[in-house]
Amino acid sequence: MSRVYNFSAGPAVLPEEVLKEAAAEMLDYNGTGMSVMEMSHRSKAFEEIINSAEQDLRDLMNIPDNYKVLFMQGGASQQFAMIPMNFMKNRVADYIITGQWAKKAAKEAEKYGKVNRIASSEDQTFSYIPDCSDLPVSEDADYVYICENNTIYGTKFKELPNTKGKTLIADVSSCFLSEPVDVEKYGMIYGGVQKNIGPAGVVIAIIREDLITEDVLEGTPTMLTYKTHADAKSLYNTPPAYGIYICGKVFKWLKAQGGLAAIKEKNEKKAKVLYDFLDQSKMFKGTVVKKDRSLMNVPFVTGDADLDAKFVKEAKEAGLENLKGHRSVGGMRASIYNAMPYEGVVALVEFMKKFEEENA
Repeated sequence: MSRVYNFSAGPAVLPEEVLKEAAAEMLDYNGTGMSVMEMSHRSKAFEEIINSAEQDLRDLMNIPDNYKVLFMQGGASQQFAMIPMNFMKNRVADYIITGQWAKKAAKEAEKYGKVNRIASSEDQTFSYIPDCSDLPVSEDADYVYICENNTIYGTKFKELPNTKGKTLIADVSSCFLSEPVDVEKYGMIYGGVQKNIGPAGVVIAIIREDLITEDVLEGTPTMLTYKTHADAKSLYNTPPAYGIYICGKVFKWLKAQGGLAAIKEKNEKKAKVLYDFLDQSKMFKGTVVKKDRSLMNVPFVTGDADLDAKFVKEAKEAGLENLKGHRSVGGMRASIYNAMPYEGVVALVEFMKKFEEENA
């Protein structure tokens, strides 16, 4: 069985070299005589795995010393509650709504305080990023929240919002490590790793130290307090050890690719192949305003639901997997994360051309 081109939005494609390395180490990691899946998270071997993963991530993102890196569980969705529990001191927060995940995060935060939705692109099915240069940021807001790349709708903030001095918190699940980032512009930057970094089950949070305090909302569970994880160096309880190990391998793979500036260049080159085709195709249309297009998630439609279904079915038969759009929007979506090879995108475009000719 040969490998398919997997365009899934998450869990998603991982670098083949990483999978091969993990396979080779499955029964005996580094002479320990056991798999990483079996070893104690308190062992010397695992301590080395998690420490070098953190260091490699710090190197890749140039994370300043006054930011903590936390490896946690519960996915990005658990952060929707943890963020207000830990940071909503005034019980007020501003949310910019650019898709389902920001919407869900805002709804969850309402359980803990007042949520002001200060900008939204819902009026046009989240097909663009609203102008965030001069927003009505609330004077008493504890933070401003965004979902930086919208997996379902294929939009991306190319410029961060002007938060007027308020702390910016960003969910970067689907654009994590896809390009260089200035961590200091954020109070917290976090994401589930199952889209662009590793297997499902790990969430990475990078949080400025002064935000991590014991002063959390009353009733916040120990496990949902950032200080618990920061003080214990992500080892308060058994962490998602195997997932962290794979993430660490992906960080090394990214370093070997030349780091985030080099990977951004590759991502732009891949995305251009697909967007250029969509812009000239008579059958397929991209659904996002050009200036706000994501490099990671590319939604497109034919305008005919039956034709869309036929496309997805025939693409699968041709070894192009998981191209069906999110159930909330239909159509198609190609997620072309870091590990998707350039050849995969070329193969997709070739198939789209052929499909268009045959079904014109």
